[in-house]
This record gives sequence, structure tokens and C-alpha cells, in this order.
Amino acid sequence: MKEYDDQTLHHVQQCELGILKDVVEICEEHGLTYFGLAGTGIGAMRHQGFIPWDDDIDIGMPTRDLDTLIEIIQQQYADKYAVMNADINLEYPLATTRIMLKGTEFSEEALSKLPLDLGIFLDMYAFDNVADDEKAYRKQAWDAWFWAHIRILLSIPDPVIQMSGWKGTVMKAACLAAAGAFKFFRVSKKWVYRREKEARTRYARQKTQRIGYLCDTNRFTQTYAWKDIVPLSRVQFEGMELCFPKEIDSMLRDMFGDYMQLPPLEKRKNHFPARLDFGPY
Repeated sequence: MKEYDDQTLHHVQQCELGILKDVVEICEEHGLTYFGLAGTGIGAMRHQGFIPWDDDIDIGMPTRDLDTLIEIIQQQYADKYAVMNADINLEYPLATTRIMLKGTEFSEEALSKLPLDLGIFLDMYAFDNVADDEKAYRKQAWDAWFWAHIRILLSIPDPVIQMSGWKGTVMKAACLAAAGAFKFFRVSKKWVYRREKEARTRYARQKTQRIGYLCDTNRFTQTYAWKDIVPLSRVQFEGMELCFPKEIDSMLRDMFGDYMQLPPLEKRKNHFPARLDFGPY
């Protein structure tokens, strides 16, 4: 794995922290719910800031609040930030939204060959209402996950596979074969995204007890009960107080085990980019 030098990594982190501060200010001014996730949660709980080798910030929001945030940024902060997601550009293959610092360039290897203008970013995860009925929830999660990953294959036939050995080889071959079949049958990204979005927003008009980001590697790991999220707790993160779910500690332990212990060196990964340019920053 390629690694940053300390100065470059610190510069990336400071750019991301600047985006975060603006996003938090907008959320607090307009009463929008947001919360830190995953690696950002580990960083806050273990380091009171970034995981030392990490190069991104993960923020979750209910979809309706994220939609409002995007609208505000596009109307009031268009000189400073650009927004990227599949609603804006179908060539973007991920289910996340990126709030990107204009004038910068940050493109991971997996996305570097796509016709996308990507910059240093804050990673935003849209959390949708999920069914209270367990069977309906599992169908919703499966549908959203399936179509989201089909959409990735349409853009990235050879995605990063988090498996090693013969299983990883078989999975990679299956991805290449599936991508070839989709291309042969001219499967439309627009049609696939419509199916993904329908599944994710299937219960948007209902008040449910849980919300979830269903397009992660494991479709079930980021579904949370509202009672475990609110009232939000505030934790120190790089000198500011950042909101996290009330039960952030148990959520992180369920996902990562004893996250307070530093992982071995070979597991300290980041998104080292194929292209990086700080522009005027």
C-alpha cells in the first residue's frame, strides 16, 4: 500500500476539517441531524480526532436532512464546494454523497479512470427509513445492496475485493464476468440506479423505528434504532465538539470489536489517491 508522508496527510486532514466545520455550522443553524460514523467515531473515541493514518471523515444524516444540506450548499456555498452523488452524475458509482472542496483534486485508484471531477471531500452517508417488520427489512436491505453493487460493477468491472486466497480470486472472476454480461446486454446505469433508490426510500413516507445505510459492504451492519441515536452525544474531535449517536461505543464494538486497541500495521489503511492536488489550499 502506498503511504502519505506526514505533511501531505496532515494537509489533507486539515482541508477535510475545514469542510466539516462548515457542514456542522450549516446543520446547527438549520436544525439538521448529523452524526459521526465508523472510523470517525473510532478517531473521536480513541484519539479525540483523526485516526492518525486516516484520510477521510464519515458523517451520517437522515436522507431528508442530507437533501436539505445539499440544497443549502448548492445555493449558498457554490463558490467553495461542489457536491457529487449519483443524483447529480450517474457516472459516480457509489451510494455516498461527497461535499468537495473546489479547486482541489482527490481521486482514489478505483475511481481515477471515471469521467468525474473529484476533490478533497467529506463523505456523507444517507440513512433511510427501514421497515420495522424484519422480513420486509431484510428484503429492502437486500434489494438496495444488490442494485447498489450492480451499479458499481457497471462503472468498475474490477472492484476492490476484501477477500484473499481462492475466494478472492473466484469473486474477482465473478465480478468481471458479471460486468461483461451487463455490458453485452446494455444494462442501463439509470435503470439500475432507479431500482437502488426505490429500495432505499421504500419507507420514506412512513415513520419507522430504525434508519439504515443499506449499501455498505455488509448491508445489515449500519442499521440503527432511533432510540440508540438520539439524544446525540458530543465528543471532542480535533478541538471541536462533534455529534455522535448516543450509543456510539456499543455501535463501534458491534462493528469492530475492541476498537480502542490499535490495529496491526498491515491493517492501517487509507484512501491514498491516484491523483491529489491541493490547488490554492
